[in-house]
Amino acid sequence: MRACKLVIGLLAAATLPAAAQQYPDRPIRLVVPYAPGGGTDLTSRLIALRLTESFKQQVIVDNRAGGASNIGAEITARSAPDGYTMMMAGISFSINVSIFFKLGYDPIKDFDPVSLVATVPLIVVVHPSVPATNIKELIALARAKPGTLNYASGGAGTANHIAGELFKYMTGTDIVHVPYKGGGPALADVVGGQVQLLFNTMTSTVGFMNSGKLRALAVTGKRRSPGVPNLPTVAEAGVPGYDVGAWFGIVVPRGTQRAIVNKLNSEIVRITRLPEAREQFAAQGAEAIGSTPEEFAQHLRVEIDKWAKVAKAAKMRAE
Repeated sequence: MRACKLVIGLLAAATLPAAAQQYPDRPIRLVVPYAPGGGTDLTSRLIALRLTESFKQQVIVDNRAGGASNIGAEITARSAPDGYTMMMAGISFSINVSIFFKLGYDPIKDFDPVSLVATVPLIVVVHPSVPATNIKELIALARAKPGTLNYASGGAGTANHIAGELFKYMTGTDIVHVPYKGGGPALADVVGGQVQLLFNTMTSTVGFMNSGKLRALAVTGKRRSPGVPNLPTVAEAGVPGYDVGAWFGIVVPRGTQRAIVNKLNSEIVRITRLPEAREQFAAQGAEAIGSTPEEFAQHLRVEIDKWAKVAKAAKMRAE
């Protein structure tokens, strides 16, 4: 019996490399937990296109908006750990555990990290009708008319929401949060003038800034962005210590064969090193990264700890 078990174990182990060599032999689903048109969606489509070319199998972007990205995350967590379902995670993946009373998944226990794909600063933009041309004027306006300015977000726990709530907390202003089911719809309503303010990824905002449909006030990171070098940071412009940045990374359901994780990782890292891909990311205000699974796992732990402290200090809870 012991010998039989040993033989079965050896045969199972021997099949792992073969499975990885054959992978993928059918289409792959890339879950995007937001509506089309936002920064996560645009980044996902860039990666999906490149992976389709290299794998010779279609990588299908599956937008599963709603629940502040929790619907898409739950779908991914419950999918078979076979490499044919993955998700483009973002900053909400690291903060939802701190602002929702109950989640249907655990960001650490239910997923295997594959690679950090890109980072991108947010940019503070207003509709041209807003009488503020810089951050100090925006703060003065919000303080003069508490509860009258609105800011849009892609939902609770998204980068836009986190950035807006941290701004309110650090400036002592009363600005109303208007959540949507994704960054695309939120951006559309700010462009249309239904909402006045947005803290959004540069990826999906640059075109509207350049056309004059939105007015940019500042970037949210520690440093100025090479994409808009003349714009100050929020910290420079009057809110010392303010720092928020978005990120995108691929995760798969926990238990996915390590050989498949490694194969996905090597392709994603290769893509992020391509000069033409880096140019595409840069054109959207993003920086292509590419990392090992271990580096991405550490990034997730740091982000979860960081935003847990911010959520507690700012009393952030899902609406």
